[in-house]
Amino acid sequence: MSLRISTLAVLALGTAALPAVAEEVNVYSHRQPELIQPLADAFTAETGIDVNIAFVDKGMAERLVAEGSRSPADLVLTVDIARLTQIVDAGVTQAVESDVLNANIPSNFRDAGNEWFGLTSRARIIYASKDRVAPGEITTYEDLASEKWKGRLCSRSGTNDYNVALLGAMIAHHGEAYAKTWAEGLKANLARKPAGGDRDQAKAIWAGECDIAIGNTYYMGQMVNDPEQKDWANAVRVDFPVFEGDGTHMNISGVAMTKSAPNKAAALKFMEWLTGDHAQKIYAETNYEFPVKPGVPRSELVQSWGDFTPDSLDLAAVAKERPVALRIMEEINFDG
Repeated sequence: MSLRISTLAVLALGTAALPAVAEEVNVYSHRQPELIQPLADAFTAETGIDVNIAFVDKGMAERLVAEGSRSPADLVLTVDIARLTQIVDAGVTQAVESDVLNANIPSNFRDAGNEWFGLTSRARIIYASKDRVAPGEITTYEDLASEKWKGRLCSRSGTNDYNVALLGAMIAHHGEAYAKTWAEGLKANLARKPAGGDRDQAKAIWAGECDIAIGNTYYMGQMVNDPEQKDWANAVRVDFPVFEGDGTHMNISGVAMTKSAPNKAAALKFMEWLTGDHAQKIYAETNYEFPVKPGVPRSELVQSWGDFTPDSLDLAAVAKERPVALRIMEEINFDG
């Protein structure tokens, strides 16, 4: 699919509203465009509706507030529940009534007020060295703060969305005081200063810099299928830890329709399409994420990692703890 330069220029600069064009959808995305492009291309091929994607890594809620009714964005795509609810709380989205969305997405993956909808889920897991960590040696997130892991843990930044969400879940399970002590334990166990993304942590294990790391499931699939990163993936084992008395921490990628949405009808078609069988299969086979629509299988690779029990926490409860979790990471200077 070729994107119109004029549209992208406006999306990139955010300085002017686009005219309402029935056959296009404008998306602000927290996710890297290359992860969304296969879906956009397939949707355009099926419907003839163009999808224009602008990558907005930071300040999306603030940008939408500033643009107001002039915003060209129809939809926002986010990488986690906290970012999604932050945008909704900013008052820049609208409720969407759709029997298709309600049928395709389980109630625990969508907002009760129909302001946001989950598209995929993923687990925050442990990458463990196959050579230096025995199977079953890691069973809980709580155990990661144990002294037995001192100098053996690698992590990306503590203020990264995924780690903040994990800490938020720890707060929801055990309270702020416990969670802060746990985060301090993680910091004390670090083998090196936090750096890079999840795939860099697997690389560090492969290089012998650490023995375990925290990462998202789908990065493993991406590494396995990248010739330059395959050795990193093959050096680690996927372990699904749980919270004591509960399950494995989950998060979602999600979508919401903006209040301004100049192409509302086309945007709704894209939202509904993203939750259908074809799109959910693309998510599973291309991005190695867990489909949210019941009946759509995970990829064979993801299935090979085994089954696990998802955490029972409501995702909104995890998102609610984001400010406290972020404050804790800053107070303990996790990245320092």
